[in-house]
Amino acid sequence: MVAAMIYIRIGVFVIGLMIFSLGISVTINVQHLGLHPWDVLNVALFEKVGLSIGSWNIIIGFMLIGISLLLDRTRVKVGTFLNAIIVGSFVDFYLWLDFLPKATHTWTDMLVIIAGIIIMGVGGGIYNSPNVGSGPRDGFMLSIADKTGYSIGGVRIGVELGILVIGLIIGGPVFVFTFIFTFVQSPIFQYVYLKCWDYLQKLEVKISPDKTRAM
Repeated sequence: MVAAMIYIRIGVFVIGLMIFSLGISVTINVQHLGLHPWDVLNVALFEKVGLSIGSWNIIIGFMLIGISLLLDRTRVKVGTFLNAIIVGSFVDFYLWLDFLPKATHTWTDMLVIIAGIIIMGVGGGIYNSPNVGSGPRDGFMLSIADKTGYSIGGVRIGVELGILVIGLIIGGPVFVFTFIFTFVQSPIFQYVYLKCWDYLQKLEVKISPDKTRAM
């Protein structure tokens, strides 16, 4: 029974990452409207250096994991490594399939990017709910917050602003929606996360009632 719940949590985690990656890919196709700061950096490195957008997602993810291991090992779990690999791989996979809406440079592009942001929020809420491990970027920012004593929100704003500046200097796509991402994505993420977390808790009670009573 316990093993079954572990497999369910891993399954939900992977599905969430696949949905999250789809959202990233959708927004990349209309990147002229602006991207999330981390994606601004990935796209900028792809355009200036080469490789693929997903590859840079993985490379930067592993760099952040390395820093997190030095700062606070408790923030790094198996899911943290899987996050970096799966998201980067699926972003490239979705872009390679070439089935997503393309930029038309009309008002419809705004609908596409909003849809992408919503998908990212849903995916993020789903993959975080099983508590398999924080993503490389979240783990990195949480580690800094723990070490410095600053608020998580303050650290997130500071780090993402710094990444945004670096991406902008390199030549990444920064525009209006770069600054809208957080306001749209965060409440969706929180809602989906709480719903999925509650569902998994109730499911665990049904599958392992004896373990739950012992806790």
